Amino acid sequence: MASSTSTASKAAWRLLSRRATTPRRVVALPDPHRCFSCSVRAHRPEKTETASSRMTHFGFENIPEGEKESRVGAVFSSVASSYDTMNDLMSLGIHRLWKDHFVRSLNPGSCSKTGAAGQNGWNILDIAGGSGDIAFRMLDHATNINHDRATRVTVADINADMLAEGRKRSIDTPYYNTDRLSFMVANAEHMPDVADNSVDLYTVSFGIRNFTDKQAALNEAFRVLKPGGVFACMEFSKVQNPVFNEVYKRWSFSAIPLIGQLVAGDRASYQYLVESIEKFPSQEEFREMIRQAGFVIPGQGYENLSCGIAAIHKGVKPLH
Repeated sequence: MASSTSTASKAAWRLLSRRATTPRRVVALPDPHRCFSCSVRAHRPEKTETASSRMTHFGFENIPEGEKESRVGAVFSSVASSYDTMNDLMSLGIHRLWKDHFVRSLNPGSCSKTGAAGQNGWNILDIAGGSGDIAFRMLDHATNINHDRATRVTVADINADMLAEGRKRSIDTPYYNTDRLSFMVANAEHMPDVADNSVDLYTVSFGIRNFTDKQAALNEAFRVLKPGGVFACMEFSKVQNPVFNEVYKRWSFSAIPLIGQLVAGDRASYQYLVESIEKFPSQEEFREMIRQAGFVIPGQGYENLSCGIAAIHKGVKPLH
């Protein structure tokens, strides 16, 4: 019995010794600071915002950003043939006086604008100008006041129906079928066909409030303007007098859509246009957006028209 016990003890001792001298297989343990879910997240592509996920306003309605361009386009296609009537309603009939003042303040074709006049005249880009209202006035002023027959205007608009209306109206002007007046379809937020530093004067009249990304349009204006070039915008704004503001709002929201229905058979488009004015930034807020694009702001930066029903904003691209 003792002999068998001794034999078993020796066998057990040999087994333990063999285990002690045999190299152990090393098993790599997971990093205590990483887990499976973290590894999965590390390889998961980040979500990026798209035009279909970002929201913007269409009047008082919040809609996906990707829808705004087509919906605004539908509005202006609807009102293209009654554009003057629309502006008469929105401005109480004085938009023509505002436009005349706007053009006089810019004095196109004058030699006083450094680097803009000369043998080649001014190169003017009129954005959202499909009807031709501002372009015709610019050319008339340059020709009749400053005796400049070289200044030219390119009318750019995203809406083909508005451009068609402008082309039709141009037939009755001296500029029809001349190189002084041209029309192009363009999105003001991205204009690859307009070269850097190529424009002397950039104008936008009663259009920028309808843009999806106003800051992008301002940045693009800065890009295409020459150093020393001028950005000029006339837009419906915030009435300064509280009593008059209340009267104007009542007129806007009650009468304009109704008259739009009676005159143009389109209440919804006129309702949007009224709401778009209400959503547009204040004079001070828009001035800061212009400054943010890189422009130097002359003086106060804006001029109120008719107590602020509309305002003219200007910015100058620095020379250096």
